[in-house]
Amino acid sequence: MGNDKIKTQPLAFNLQAQGEMQESASNFYNMVRSRRTVRDFSNKPVPKEIIENCLRAAGTAPSGANHQPWHFVVISDPELKHKIREGAEEEEREFYESRAPQDWLDALAPLGTDANKPFLEIAPYLIVIFGEKFSFDTEGNKLKNYYVSESVGIATGILITALHNAGLASLTHTPAPMKFLSELVGRPATEKPYMILVTGYPAENAEVPAITRKSLEEIASFRGDD
Repeated sequence: MGNDKIKTQPLAFNLQAQGEMQESASNFYNMVRSRRTVRDFSNKPVPKEIIENCLRAAGTAPSGANHQPWHFVVISDPELKHKIREGAEEEEREFYESRAPQDWLDALAPLGTDANKPFLEIAPYLIVIFGEKFSFDTEGNKLKNYYVSESVGIATGILITALHNAGLASLTHTPAPMKFLSELVGRPATEKPYMILVTGYPAENAEVPAITRKSLEEIASFRGDD
């Protein structure tokens, strides 16, 4: 990631017929539309290789200047998961009791969330996602990273989709503030924790809120197409 011009290579691109493209797009939508945020997890073990391949998928995300400003800390150690739960619940209690504005609490009420986060210990894996403010070249020179939040957000979206595609459930958890995560997992001050991604199999009796998604007309506008 130095200042030298990057070498190029031919693009490997699979050109599909229009019918195949339509089928691929429809199949992908039908797969991903079944993804739901889960709060009730099973402690059933998940093969590490599945998590590794999902992380490899996340690492293909586009990023500012190709600096790839993300780091994923994968946690399965029960003691560390317990400490993370303790830290997260401490922040969450303060959030619900004093920091959260009433309109935010009102928005959360239908989802039934509170300061108790047992899933942080029950689920087999916690993936703590960090954004790297700076990176370093091969000679150890400090490099500024660009569009860190956007890049990490895209990578996280791919990771969530990859986990779902692999047959796992997930939950995005964002205790605030999250500085305690950096200290618990030993990440440097140049990195900012963005979230905890909880993943594993859903509990056998898991339930999710009966919600709907906005329609295409509500989330997208087209200009120029008939």
